[in-house]
Amino acid sequence: MNTLPPLPGPLPAPVPDPRAHDVVADYAGMHALVADLVLPGDASMYVMSAMETSRELIRHSYYRYEFATVAVTHSLYALEHVLAERLAVNKPLQDLIERAVDAGLITAGLAAGLDRGRLLRDQLTQGAVTSATLGPARATDMVRAVFDAVSLLLRPPAAAEATAAGTSGPQPEDQLARLREEHRRAPFPASFRAVDIEGVSLVLLDADINGLVQRELNGGLDDRGIATLWACIADLDKTVPLINEEYCAAYFARLRTMAKLAAARYLPTAT
Repeated sequence: MNTLPPLPGPLPAPVPDPRAHDVVADYAGMHALVADLVLPGDASMYVMSAMETSRELIRHSYYRYEFATVAVTHSLYALEHVLAERLAVNKPLQDLIERAVDAGLITAGLAAGLDRGRLLRDQLTQGAVTSATLGPARATDMVRAVFDAVSLLLRPPAAAEATAAGTSGPQPEDQLARLREEHRRAPFPASFRAVDIEGVSLVLLDADINGLVQRELNGGLDDRGIATLWACIADLDKTVPLINEEYCAAYFARLRTMAKLAAARYLPTAT
């Protein structure tokens, strides 16, 4: 028996969230915003459901701004599932992304975009940010990275590896040079210039890795440079998860991708 009282009348129409007004003029504009988030036809029902929900959360963030941030975190369910299935290993998302780059399944540039979503999820879990952190436009960019990665990972192995590793696309050296140039143009997070995390100076870490990457691009590292690079990567792995500001976290996530791409041809040496 239904014991709920009858509704007093028709439900009111949803009210647009004023925080979305600087993104689109009206709800119809949200359709154009997510138009290129196309679901891969060969995904499982679980993956399709997670990705479609992510897209619709962005669309409906016109009425509830926080849905945009939730869309990014929800899309990671699909990403993590596809990565684990493709790599045949059950590991944390950060490790899965790194393994996918190492295997040539996704590019380092795409991995940097995925890692920004992972960092956001971790910060939400830690209470370092709120669900109002992202607006619809930025959330769309981060969810698009997931859509691109999932589509790539679902391709037959030969086709995916050719696209990611570069039969006709950029070689690792080109990826590193592009990331280095992108990073060079990005301003250092101003409020973190004098900040140390776990005893690591972020300014010095940034300068050290930039110098090492430039040396790698100019001809390669010697044994001392390789050892220093791996030590810097260890510092990044320790500090990046603790950064609680989005721009700074993304800045150092890109730096970590650069460092690992530069180190990919070397085995760690004793320090």
